[in-house]
Amino acid sequence: MTGYYDDEERRRRRRAKRMEEMRKKKKRQALFRKCLPFGMAVILVIIAAAVFMGRGRKAEKADRQVKTEEAEQKSEEMEPGQEETEPEPEKKEEEKPASEEKKKTSKKSGSEGAETIVSAKTGQAVITLKERYESWKEEKGNAQKTIFQYEAGEDTLRLGGEVTGTYAIFVDVEEEKILACKAEKTRLVPASMTKVLTLLVAVEHITDLNDEFEITREITDYCFKNDCSVAGYAVGEKVTVRDLLYGAILPSGGDGALGLAIYTAGSQEAFVELMNKKLAQLGLSESAHFTNCVGIYDENHYCTAYDLAVIMEAAMQNQICREILSSRTYVTSKTEEHPDGIELSNWFLRRIEDKDTGGMTMYGKTGYVDQSGSCAVSAGIGADGREYICVIANSQNKWYCITDHAGLYKRFSGS
Repeated sequence: MTGYYDDEERRRRRRAKRMEEMRKKKKRQALFRKCLPFGMAVILVIIAAAVFMGRGRKAEKADRQVKTEEAEQKSEEMEPGQEETEPEPEKKEEEKPASEEKKKTSKKSGSEGAETIVSAKTGQAVITLKERYESWKEEKGNAQKTIFQYEAGEDTLRLGGEVTGTYAIFVDVEEEKILACKAEKTRLVPASMTKVLTLLVAVEHITDLNDEFEITREITDYCFKNDCSVAGYAVGEKVTVRDLLYGAILPSGGDGALGLAIYTAGSQEAFVELMNKKLAQLGLSESAHFTNCVGIYDENHYCTAYDLAVIMEAAMQNQICREILSSRTYVTSKTEEHPDGIELSNWFLRRIEDKDTGGMTMYGKTGYVDQSGSCAVSAGIGADGREYICVIANSQNKWYCITDHAGLYKRFSGS
């Protein structure tokens, strides 16, 4: 019997030990559950702080890089004996609108308020001073062409593997001659090259560039639905017509283009009618037809490389179009939604500035949809005042497209 009681005592002690261990485990679990929310909050705070500090360091690094690039650019632009001036203090809000406009246009590069930009890689001037354009204008005279046509000759270069694009044309405007081409009269998808005509038609109907237009939900929804690139205007934001023009071209903003259409004609449909009337005036109605002002793909939205060259030449006759198409960057007006404005960049000019174009002053507009491939239409004015127009469409990618443009300008510039 003694052995039986001893076994029972051992079993009792084991049960008591297990019960004690379970009580301790439950206490630890209760403590963990109690501390878990606090611990998670601390972890989230640490993560947020790390992300914030990281972004701060990246922003500081980016600012330092931008300042370095600006300093290098200024040093390249300075003439011998010229001293670098201290940057002007930031403009005060209470200053006159004219001073704000002056500040805004100082960032532009082109026929108005332009500044010389020299490629660090090639040493070639890619955006030159206003005098270059003025001398070119004086030589050509003030009379505007009304008939645009180009002819190919026996010496016209029939392009093959020299360019990656499926469609191409390179034109000497003064001689009205096609210097090089590749399927130049075959129907293509113009994508955002469409916006050159949008710009031209809008400018021909607009009387006040400082008039304001309110961005609507309809515009932003349209851009979102059609996956458009945008300038970044907000719903309810009141922007100037000038801002819409730059917003449509430099970042290829669907919001800028659609805003121009509605401001100019009341609706996109009515504006497209004006676009097609302009195509008829230019003699292009048999080979070109547009269904929207943005460049969204539609089987009935088409033209040829030849047509785009004509549209570009017509736009180059308009001073406002030239100014916008040659602007490297632009800052929109200050608004409640964007107190510092929105800085916009012309990605054609930004990408080609380090390419050797033979010293051309460049104007341009890119485009891309899946059906068109990478494409761009550009104009260039050489040091001798000779003007050329180039269209490349359906390139392998955006960089090949830019390289194709630069190569043709270099080849025919004689430099």
